[in-house]
Amino acid sequence: MAVTGALLFLFVVGHLAGNLQVFEGPAKINAYGHFLRVIGEVLWAVRIVLIVSVVLHIWVTVQLALLNRKARPVGYSKKKAVNSSYADRTMYWSGPIVLAFVIFHLLQFTAGYIHPESQYIEGDIYHNLVAGFSVWWVSAWYIFSLILLGFHLRHGLWSAFQSLGLNHPRHTPVLKQAALWITIVIIAGYISIPVSVLAGWVR
Repeated sequence: MAVTGALLFLFVVGHLAGNLQVFEGPAKINAYGHFLRVIGEVLWAVRIVLIVSVVLHIWVTVQLALLNRKARPVGYSKKKAVNSSYADRTMYWSGPIVLAFVIFHLLQFTAGYIHPESQYIEGDIYHNLVAGFSVWWVSAWYIFSLILLGFHLRHGLWSAFQSLGLNHPRHTPVLKQAALWITIVIIAGYISIPVSVLAGWVR
């Protein structure tokens, strides 16, 4: 889970860096899209690694859930969260929703199936982003899904710190804050795009 989570985190950061080029105008982000098409074989290799990572990440999650259930076959008579955060407790159900969002996102912006034919232009990333996010419910679903991704990401980052053995009483508060603020910066960056389109700042 740690390895696949790290790979997916790198993708999230890299994808954000690419998407934020929308603020530099059509030429910049469309040139970025053209570059990705030119390195088609490399891009497909990356996609295969990501797909395998997602499948393994889900598989390990299911395995851990089954191990937890096996360790306590009889549930608590009264369950109360003590040391877990909301992000910790929503990992199992936020993951599938984020996956559904990724599939929707690919169908809309990569395959163009969700766009009306008159609004999707092959290779024109800037136009497709603006046209897609101009639909309020698309932006709303995008923002909602990214907030869930934020919960997922925050817990994942903190878990990574723990896996590296950095969970010391002296360092724990700082590391938790670091995980929180890294997540806030990433999610705010993603959300800034549909918000800017809806506000008319990007058009």
